[in-house]
Amino acid sequence: MIKVDNLTKRFGRHSAVSGATFEAAKGEVVGFLGPNGAGKTTTIRILTGFLPATSGTATVDGLDVSEHSLETRQRIGYLPESVPLYRDMRIREYLRFRGHIKGLRGNTLRRRMDEVIERCGLGDVRRKMIKTLSKGFRQRVGLADALIHDPPLLILDEPTNGLDPNQIRSIRHLIKELGESHTILLSTHILSEVEMICDKIVIIDGGMVLASDTPSNLVSKMRSAGRISIELKADPLIAHEKMSSLDQVKKVTHERDRGSWGEFSILVESGTDTRERLANLAREEGWPLRSLHRYAATLEDVFVELTRKD
Repeated sequence: MIKVDNLTKRFGRHSAVSGATFEAAKGEVVGFLGPNGAGKTTTIRILTGFLPATSGTATVDGLDVSEHSLETRQRIGYLPESVPLYRDMRIREYLRFRGHIKGLRGNTLRRRMDEVIERCGLGDVRRKMIKTLSKGFRQRVGLADALIHDPPLLILDEPTNGLDPNQIRSIRHLIKELGESHTILLSTHILSEVEMICDKIVIIDGGMVLASDTPSNLVSKMRSAGRISIELKADPLIAHEKMSSLDQVKKVTHERDRGSWGEFSILVESGTDTRERLANLAREEGWPLRSLHRYAATLEDVFVELTRKD
């Protein structure tokens, strides 16, 4: 559904996007992640036809976005980070207006209005003025607008930004439902959201794509996926030396002391589990052992490891 190949966008001497390449297949929910200024919004604006690329190509449903701008826009439902709504309109008036702009008329427009109002949970407030709605409901109106012409692709830019926890949960559930019938490109900073919703993740920084894979594959490949913490009573220098000599151990760090107890972080080869060797070593050396824990890496670890500057 989306294919981006060596996409570059320059503003004068500054490259906002530098040779980005990634794909989103039909029916996938793809998380588009990156720190502020990474190039996410510029890439989205190119995909949606707001900006031309300097070089490279971007296609939507097999159509080049620069050569077939109108056709590709008809296939996209776009929810920007700040939803531009006409606040003095009622919800049905606004959706009728937006449907007209997108070429819908008569029974088709009325049917689509009813469908998106129902799907986005706007039935009880459909006659209310938009300016009287909470931010959560305004986001839902923005989603209804993006869906009114029934596009196969949804591009959602920070759809839960500024919402409270209950509103976030509600919008997240709605996006998950939409993912059953649409391809979705989801740009967000809330990584727990991505882990729960997305089939695939694209991480961009400095305008370049650093990773593109499933959440589980990305986590398994990270250094942090092979980390063990251990807390024991021992001379720190001796414990460091002994644990560093074990097979599969790549690095031992003395994190802190808690009274007479020392806490160590041990980096091991990804995909291995060295806890039994460490427990045996502690028993052989007569070190009292208080805790031994294999660290479960998260998407946050992946993000930090790929984008941190140190």
